Amino acid sequence: MSDNRAYRRLAALALIALPLLGAVGCARSASTPPPAPPAAASDQPAGSGTPEASVDDSSPTPAGAVSDPCALVSKKEAERLAGTRLEDAKPVRESCTYPGPVTGPTAQVEIYVGDGAKKYLDIERDLGHELRPLPGVGDETYVSLEAVFVNKSGLWAAVRLVRLNDPAENRKPLEAIARTVADRL
Repeated sequence: MSDNRAYRRLAALALIALPLLGAVGCARSASTPPPAPPAAASDQPAGSGTPEASVDDSSPTPAGAVSDPCALVSKKEAERLAGTRLEDAKPVRESCTYPGPVTGPTAQVEIYVGDGAKKYLDIERDLGHELRPLPGVGDETYVSLEAVFVNKSGLWAAVRLVRLNDPAENRKPLEAIARTVADRL
């Protein structure tokens, strides 16, 4: 009986401590992101737009590459897409996130560029999620219930919308943001 009580106390302590440890980990990663692992030449997909051995940050951006994913969708456009006020952009490597305010409502807009955007599309396909083509936008564009995927000149971009609403309400705003992104790629 006493072992059962000790187990319950330990479980309760774990439930209290885990969120605190997660918050410490999040705060650390937000202020000092881990360094990117070095990529071998064989790891670089053809046409990824990223130089294989570029160490010099002053080198010109390769043709078709986007140096600032947040430039693809402005805060005002992200707020229009989300239907609510959002916080300032949080760029990390080849992504940009406009989080919703902590007071709500739940909303977030995420932008991915390059290999991450393409991988997101591949995962959506593997999961069997519905992807509708959007003709006339970029070289190749698909729309799901929560995201758009745009390919222009071999460069992929994805915009994901997080909201607690009927996904059918997001269709037209997602299609509009796909056009905007395609024009800026």
